[in-house]
Amino acid sequence: MDHEHTVHEHTGHVTDASWTTAVQATLHCLTGCAIGEVLGMVVGTAFGWGNLPTTLLAILLAFVFGYSLTMRGVLRAGVDLRTALRVALAADTVSIAVMELIDNGTILVWPAAMDAQLGDALFWISLAGSLALAFVVTTPVNRWTIGRGKGHAVVHRYHHQGSGGQTTGPSPGSSW
Repeated sequence: MDHEHTVHEHTGHVTDASWTTAVQATLHCLTGCAIGEVLGMVVGTAFGWGNLPTTLLAILLAFVFGYSLTMRGVLRAGVDLRTALRVALAADTVSIAVMELIDNGTILVWPAAMDAQLGDALFWISLAGSLALAFVVTTPVNRWTIGRGKGHAVVHRYHHQGSGGQTTGPSPGSSW
């Protein structure tokens, strides 16, 4: 196989998840989280919302954008919308949850970061710092899940097929 990891076809488990694969999966997750976080903050600020509703919206949007980025790639592989959604949920839920926990937890304990506005340097510095820390913590989590055939390993089953081709991923009725 030309993959960075070996897939056991009988068990569906990845046995040698590389750090490169984990970093790529985490960067993908980071992109969706960052888009959602910033958009949530912009919307919350525009509507004059407080910290709690703005943060909840940012977290919700981080999940939406994270799942959407994954679904986009899986849909290109020719699978139906329902299967693409299931793949995104299986691939990204743990990764996004860990990233959001670390990101928002860091912002919560960073002095004055919760009250920083979009025009404040502290807002952008604390956001960049919290996302960087979330990346560092989430990368080993992604490596661990990929190594067990879960997380982004589910997405990788769809990456090497053409549009409209047969899926090599789990069947619609399978459990991940």
